[in-house]
Amino acid sequence: MAETTVQQHPLAGWDKPELDLSNAEWQSSSRGVGDVQIAFVEGFIAMRNSGRPESPSLIFTPAEWGAFVSGAREGEFDLT
Repeated sequence: MAETTVQQHPLAGWDKPELDLSNAEWQSSSRGVGDVQIAFVEGFIAMRNSGRPESPSLIFTPAEWGAFVSGAREGEFDLT
């Protein structure tokens, strides 16, 4: 079994690992357009700005990702 690349984040109360995203397979929308990309890495979902891939990524647990996607589908984040 390959050695894991997960390291504990140094901030108190942070319950997510620091993932090595250097070999992540980033995916855009089904049309290949947009500013957001996601990658599935070691049981977590990472999300980044494709225009600035060097910027920090958001890391979601599967439950958090499910809640985010459900909220987006229901218009929870619409600003109009």
